[in-house]
Amino acid sequence: MDSFWRTLGRPIKVLAPMEDVTDTVFRRVVARCGRPDVFYTEFTNTDGLCSPGREAVIHRLQFTEEERPIVAQIWGNNPEHYLRSARELAALGFDGIDINMGCPVKKIVKNGSCSALIENKPLARELIQAAKEGAGMLPVSVKTRLGFHDLRTEEWTGFILEQKPEALIVHGRIAREMSDFPAKWDEIARVVALRDRMGSDTLVIGNGDVTSLGEIAEKAERYRVDGVMVGRGIFQNLFLFDPQRAGRNPPPPERIAMLRAHIALYRSTWGGDKSFEVMKKFVKVHIASFEGAAHLRNRLMEASGYEEIERILEEWAPVPA
Repeated sequence: MDSFWRTLGRPIKVLAPMEDVTDTVFRRVVARCGRPDVFYTEFTNTDGLCSPGREAVIHRLQFTEEERPIVAQIWGNNPEHYLRSARELAALGFDGIDINMGCPVKKIVKNGSCSALIENKPLARELIQAAKEGAGMLPVSVKTRLGFHDLRTEEWTGFILEQKPEALIVHGRIAREMSDFPAKWDEIARVVALRDRMGSDTLVIGNGDVTSLGEIAEKAERYRVDGVMVGRGIFQNLFLFDPQRAGRNPPPPERIAMLRAHIALYRSTWGGDKSFEVMKKFVKVHIASFEGAAHLRNRLMEASGYEEIERILEEWAPVPA
């Protein structure tokens, strides 16, 4: 039976996994503004899932039917934990599992996880095979970069393609570059060409510096990728994936109403289980691109609680009686 990846039209549009961003609340907000073809969870540590302290990470795997198809992204460096975690993710009803082999954060790389695996092919192979074994019928994909200290485009991605993941998501930078340099889409095109020469049927999804629906179409045509993953671009336009609304700039009252709705969904979903400070990160997503936005945004960022945020918003845009 074909995986959900094979049922999607081209180019496949994917919302990237982002730490402290793409939780179930934000994914639902995006779905209501203009849904992508695929959603990803935040990064979830397999060691955490397999530990007595699993309650500290299990919230990352919360999702609703509104967010399908939904892929759980995992990271770590213990094959046994990958096997057990993949079995659990399959039982939880996810549509797919993705392995993070691209995150360049120093404390994560230091313990041999994520982009550090680019320098450790034997372990990378073990982790992919363990995830596949645990996943059963679920498709397993890999998200990675073009190298660690330097470009290893064909050497590294060729190795990943040999493991036969359902999809390979290629961030067009090496790990050392973090997100500080332009994405190398010509290198992503080399991955596509390599895939074709190898006769592989793995889907190649490009990732890096895409901020509009037009760019998704342009990148897919020019670089021949099967799809495009969008990360930070969604912050500039929550309607990015909706062809009918992608080009519009909502007026201030609508933006404020969207922030209110986001806060209400966040509070009803998490209660006191998740930090108020995390919710404040989304203020700049909603409060932008209108006169006075910077001043309002600064006031909201200084707020000490939900009630203070609501009082400030009420001053700017009173809720109709």
